[in-house]
Amino acid sequence: MNSAAQVPLLAGLHATEQGRQPAWRQQVRDAAWQWLAAHGFPAAKDEAWKYTRVAPILALPFQPAAAQPIRRLAAARLAQWLGDYAGPRLVFVNGHFVAALSALAGLPAGVQLSNLAALPEAQRAVLEPLLAQALQEAPHAFSALNVALGEDGAVLQIPAHTRLEQPIHLVFLTDPADAPLATQPRTLVRVGSGSRAILVESHVACGSGVYLSNALSQIVLEAGAELEHYSLQDASRSAYHLARLDVRQARDSRFNAHLTACGGAIARHEVRVVLEGPGAQVTLDGLYLLGGEQHLDNQTCIEHLAPHCTSRERYKGVLGGRAHGVFDGRIIVRPGAIKTDASQTVKNLLLSASARANAQPRLEIFADDVQCAHGAAVGQLDRQALFYLRSRGLDGPAAQALLTYAFVSEMLEAIRLEPLRPQVERLVAAQLHSLEVAP
Repeated sequence: MNSAAQVPLLAGLHATEQGRQPAWRQQVRDAAWQWLAAHGFPAAKDEAWKYTRVAPILALPFQPAAAQPIRRLAAARLAQWLGDYAGPRLVFVNGHFVAALSALAGLPAGVQLSNLAALPEAQRAVLEPLLAQALQEAPHAFSALNVALGEDGAVLQIPAHTRLEQPIHLVFLTDPADAPLATQPRTLVRVGSGSRAILVESHVACGSGVYLSNALSQIVLEAGAELEHYSLQDASRSAYHLARLDVRQARDSRFNAHLTACGGAIARHEVRVVLEGPGAQVTLDGLYLLGGEQHLDNQTCIEHLAPHCTSRERYKGVLGGRAHGVFDGRIIVRPGAIKTDASQTVKNLLLSASARANAQPRLEIFADDVQCAHGAAVGQLDRQALFYLRSRGLDGPAAQALLTYAFVSEMLEAIRLEPLRPQVERLVAAQLHSLEVAP
């Protein structure tokens, strides 16, 4: 770990935490700062970070993003840009809630959707320390930074036996300024027993400046709960995007997640799922498309604690230019988790000789009577398939585009939310076109 002392990243951020705070909040933040001071930031010798250099992030004196007037967007244009799912929407610009761009009508009785800062102090005192659990479970410096500095975020609480007919959309938008900005998005979701919901997260930028988005999310699914979770990351090509998602699942719960990631100079997506109750099921799908000098690190961990649980994990990457894609996934089957059914697959397609991919799927099994499998593949477009398409009249770029789109189409078809799928298809098509025409 690199020492946190004299890190330019912290020069302008630590001061934002000053001021009078409730005792419970100050204790949580003090604990985060103490952890950061004791452990520092990850270095190349840290196994989980060996492919991701954080030095470029630490070298910049990021400033806290202050609330400011909305300069570029109206609600109608935002919906046109990011999709209109005909349901409630929370919008945060540079980490601050914007009521004028949000829509909270149409929630069923008992469902709470709010920004964290607007909650009564008594409710915040109960909810905010839950996000600090990241410091007890697989802690690292950027999670501690979010706990120490996070001021606002999204809170969704769904009571038992409630079905949300319309998706809920959480928008985390960055409007870069002249100075590098840092935001600490936070999300807390609780889905009650037997309830069902669809959640869409958009992490996007409306400019090309340098910024840091350091997101921390926590999802709790009670017995029999179901959640479809879609995450779209289209950060600025000059940005640094770090995201961590922690999920806990009770008996017979279902969690289906789909990540599409195209943005960021350096990006890292962590997903940690703990299957705590028998019969819980999780599906993780990830699609990432990178070009230029982009770097994306996918870190996943699915922990089977209970018997009769199922996990499915499928990631695909398309890499052009000098891009670098990383997948490091662990499936852990704890003692007593019999009848576990788990599979993990990662495939990377390299469109240039300079693109790189590292894939490390891992199984750690400490129980008998389980069915587990994993696999990884890295390759280029099939020359025979390209020759066949060209013999049928397609030129080289068209043949390459067709085969590349066929490679990713499986992931697009897995998006079951109809209003979202065409939006992702357009983003993927534009990103693939940029990879094809790039020198």
